[in-house]
Amino acid sequence: MKSKIALAFENCKKENRAALITYTVAGDNTKNNSLKILNKISKHADILELGFPHNTPIADGGQIQGSSHRALKNGIKLRDVFQIVKKFKKTNPLKPLILMGYYNLIYQNGESNFLKNCKSSSVDGLIIVDLPYPENKNFANKCKKKGINFIQLLSPTTSRERMKKIIKYSHDMIYYISMLSTTGGKLKVSPKKILENYNKIKRINSKKNLVIGFGITDKTISSLKSANGLVVGSLLCKTITNSLKMRQNPVTKLDKVVYNLKKKII
Repeated sequence: MKSKIALAFENCKKENRAALITYTVAGDNTKNNSLKILNKISKHADILELGFPHNTPIADGGQIQGSSHRALKNGIKLRDVFQIVKKFKKTNPLKPLILMGYYNLIYQNGESNFLKNCKSSSVDGLIIVDLPYPENKNFANKCKKKGINFIQLLSPTTSRERMKKIIKYSHDMIYYISMLSTTGGKLKVSPKKILENYNKIKRINSKKNLVIGFGITDKTISSLKSANGLVVGSLLCKTITNSLKMRQNPVTKLDKVVYNLKKKII
């Protein structure tokens, strides 16, 4: 049986377009609003990434750190993250949702217990930023047994030999980090160069779904739309920040932003 992630990519390929993948932080700016945001943007996004807040992120830039800070300040715990996912999945059972975060929280929770909670709340995939190949092989296998996609990361500095191994062990989606930066950084490389690197990876195994993340905004997204999927995160976190500063509704604002992003890749 195909995963919801694999089916989402299949649907996008039939429509001859990239998958739009959104990232927001669980609990930003409140647990209730976080759920409302997921419900709203899921009408336009093909796959949703939900970050579990962390106080010492190593890959997140200022915008996502701000989102995490707001969520942690509101007292969000891992159990709340699963609760948000469970509630979302009750009304959106077919929409793929990926949890993204850091291994420390999984380690503290216990791998088996964490995966049990993922399964019971219908999480479709996991991106664990600081658990690279080959150290992730054991955990990735545990995920596979539970029917949860473990999403591997590739970067511009990953050697071709290492790429081959990572791609071989990958599940239904691989995440290509477009540049050497934290999230939300200004695109340091031209879209043309990013796509050149991207296409080299695709030639290793064209059947694997490869998405691009980091530096994807409303200004850069259309120039990268030949990819299988594009991840937008910092722009959405920034939208929440600005909405709160202006005393506007972040749910309505994000709905408009994601709708416009979708229009740019169709």
